[in-house]
Amino acid sequence: MTENQSERVVKIQMTPERALSQGPAGKVAENMATHEKNQVQTQPKNRLTAREMESITALCDTFVPSIKASFECSISIQAFYETSASVVGTPEILGGYLSEKLRHSLLWLLRTALWLLSTWYGTFVLCGMKSLSGNFPYFQRFSQVETKHREEIVLNWSLSYFKILRMLFRAMKFLVHLIYFTQLDESNQNHAWKALDYCGPDPGHADQITISNSQPDADRLGPLYQALTYNLRPPQLLLPAQKSKPTTLSCDVVVVGSGAGGGVVAGVLARAGYKVIVLEKGSYNARSNLSLLEGPSLDQMYEANGFLATDDMGMLILAGSTVGGGTAVNWSASIRTPDHVISEWRNEHGLDLFGSEAYAEAMDIVCNRMGVETGKVPPECESLSTSVLRRGCRELGHKVHDIPCNAPRNHDCGWCCFGCRRGHKKGTQETWLVDLLESGNGVILTGCKAIQVVHEDRGHRRRVAAGMLCQYGHGSSAMTLFVESKMTVVACGAINTPVLLKRSGLKNPNIGKHLHLHPVVIAWGHFPNCAKKSYEGAILTAMAKVQSKDGYGAVIQTPALHPGMFSALTPWVSSADFKFQMTRFSRTAHIFTLVRDRGSGTVDSSGYIRYKMDPRDEKMLKKGIEKMIRIMEAAGAEELGTQHCKGDRVKPKSVSSHDFEEFVKTVKGRNYRDLTTPICSAHQMGSCRMGKNEETSVVDERGESWEVEGLYLADSSIVPTAIGVNPMVTIQSIAYCVAQSIIQELRRKIPKQ
Repeated sequence: MTENQSERVVKIQMTPERALSQGPAGKVAENMATHEKNQVQTQPKNRLTAREMESITALCDTFVPSIKASFECSISIQAFYETSASVVGTPEILGGYLSEKLRHSLLWLLRTALWLLSTWYGTFVLCGMKSLSGNFPYFQRFSQVETKHREEIVLNWSLSYFKILRMLFRAMKFLVHLIYFTQLDESNQNHAWKALDYCGPDPGHADQITISNSQPDADRLGPLYQALTYNLRPPQLLLPAQKSKPTTLSCDVVVVGSGAGGGVVAGVLARAGYKVIVLEKGSYNARSNLSLLEGPSLDQMYEANGFLATDDMGMLILAGSTVGGGTAVNWSASIRTPDHVISEWRNEHGLDLFGSEAYAEAMDIVCNRMGVETGKVPPECESLSTSVLRRGCRELGHKVHDIPCNAPRNHDCGWCCFGCRRGHKKGTQETWLVDLLESGNGVILTGCKAIQVVHEDRGHRRRVAAGMLCQYGHGSSAMTLFVESKMTVVACGAINTPVLLKRSGLKNPNIGKHLHLHPVVIAWGHFPNCAKKSYEGAILTAMAKVQSKDGYGAVIQTPALHPGMFSALTPWVSSADFKFQMTRFSRTAHIFTLVRDRGSGTVDSSGYIRYKMDPRDEKMLKKGIEKMIRIMEAAGAEELGTQHCKGDRVKPKSVSSHDFEEFVKTVKGRNYRDLTTPICSAHQMGSCRMGKNEETSVVDERGESWEVEGLYLADSSIVPTAIGVNPMVTIQSIAYCVAQSIIQELRRKIPKQ
C-alpha cells in the first residue's frame, strides 16, 4: 500500500455501535433546527431555453389565465380569477422542474413539443387551423395565438385522435395545476388558498410548527432522532482518499429501504442480536419538521417529488420515499391479506407459506406492533367523503365495512398523507425502526442511495451476495461506501427494487415484470351545505365492495386530496369552468374505485414504467363508476360527476330519473384506457414476484433470490399477484417471514457461542 495519501485506501471496519457513537444528539438536533428554519419550498434552477420558456408561459396562462368572474363573489375569489399563472411565477418553477427534477422516458418529447410551439410551423402542425391569424402572415407561434383560441386548442388535444397530443395535454395540465396550487410565497402561503377555503397546514397543530425546546425530544422530534445519522459525516469518512476509493462498513445484514418491508426486516434482525445497517435514500422527517404543506411534502417524502407516471401518462403514481417509506405517508388503512388472495397464492401459485400458521402469526404480530385498531370511527372524526360514502350506501342498502387503521379511532388528521406530527400513526419510523435502534445493533444511513448489489463467485452453485455499494450524501460531499455483509436485503419498493437488481447484473427475465398497480378512478360530488370541509377528518376509515366471482373485484374508498392533487385531477373544459370548480374545493367530496388488477406492467433498467390495463379490469372500473355515481346521488349531492376530460357532470335534483339514467349510461360507457380519464395508483407490487421456480419468479418462498445466494427481497415487489386492498399489512407480514428465514440462515452460518 502506497504512503501517498491521495492514493491511500482507507478501510474502516465500522460496526453499527461505532457509527451510532459518532452521531451525537447535539449534532442531530443542530441539523434539525437548521432544517426547521428552512420551511420555504426551495425550487430547482430553471435551465430551459428562451424558446421553451415562451411556450411554457403561454401554456401556463392558457390553463390558468387572468379572467373576470361572471358571478358575484368575494374579494378573494375575484382575485383568484384575475391571477394568472405567469403573474405568480408558475412558468419559472415549472421550468426548474423540467430542468432538474422530472424523470420520464418521454421528457425529451415534451421539450421538443415546447420548442415546436415556439415556431410558427410547429404551432401549425400541433395546433391546426385554430392557430392561424386572420391577418398576414397568418401563421403564428403558440404564444401569439389569442387566449380564447389557445383554450380551444388544448381542449382539442385532450380528445385528439393522436395519442401523443392527448399525452401532451395530460402532462401539461397535471404539471401546471399541481405546481400552481402548491407553490408558496415567503410566508409559506399559496395565493389561491383563501379563495379555495383551504387553511394550509393543519390548524389544529399550528402550535407545533414552532416547538419549544423544553418539550421532550421524543415527542418533539420522534423516537429516531437521537441515534439516526441525520446528515452525519463521521470525520474518518472525509479523508481525500475517499474520493476514489470506497470506505468499507461491516455488518451482519445490510438492508436497502426503511419502509413496510425493509423496516420490519431491520427491526426483527436487530432484536435477534444481529448487526444491521439500513440504507435509505430519502431523508428523516422528524415530527417537528413535518410542514404538512402539500408542495414541500411531495418534494421531500414522495418518489420523483410526486411527479411519477407511466410512460404514456396513462397512470399517475404516488410512492413514499423517506424514512418509513410508504408507511410514513400511508392513509392509515391496515387491512389483512384477504382470505381469497391467500387461498389463490397457496393453491394456484403453490406457495405453502400463505395459509400457514407462520403467516397467520406474522399478521398478528405485525398488526399488534402497528397498534392496529378496528371498529367504527366516531362520526365527528370522519371526513366529508367518508360520511358521504356511508350515507349513500345506507340509502342504497349497500354494506359498509369499517377499515382497521394503525392509528387511534379518534385520529382525525386529514394531513397524514404528509406524515403524522403527533406520532399516532404507527409507520415503521415509529415502530420497527425504533426496535432497530433501541436494540443497539442497528444504524440508519439517510441520504444513502444503493448503487449495486455486490456478489461474488465463491465456487457455489450460485453467486454469493457480499454486500452493497452505495453513495452516501449529495453533491461535492458525496462519498462511495461499501457495506460488507453476510446477508443482503433489498426492500426499496416495486419500482426501485428491479432497477437495483438489473443494475447489479442479475439476469432473471422476471425482474421488472408482472407489475401490478391497483388502478383507481375517482368520482366527485358537491355538498355545499355540509359543515365539514373536504380536507378535514380521518382520511380512510370505511369502504364498500364491488363483488366479483373470480376474486378480482374492487373496493370503493375515500382519498386524501389537497388543492394540488385536487386541481391535477379536476377536469379542464375551459379556464372559467376550472376556476369555478376549484372554488368549490372545500365542499367537494371524492370517492374512488380501486381494482385488483389482472393487467400488469414492467419496470425497465432506468425505472421507467409501462402498464397495460386488462379489459376485464376496465370493465370492473366501469362497475365501480356506476356504483359511485349512485352513492353520490343517494347521499344528496347537489352536483356530481367524473374526472373524464369532457367534464361529465349532472345535477341529480334538477333532472328527471330518465336523464339521470342516461348520464349513468354515458359515464359507464367511457373508455378508461385512452388517456381521457385520469387513472391513479398508490400501490405498486409484484415486479420481482415470489414463486416456486426461477422460470416464473425472482425469489423463492423464503424471499431469497434464485440467482444470488444470500440476497433476499422483502418488499411489495415480491407479492405473487395484486392484492386488491391496501398492501401495508401484507408487505410487513411477508417481510416478517423473510426475516425469520434470514435468522435461520444466519444461525447456520454464525453459530451462537
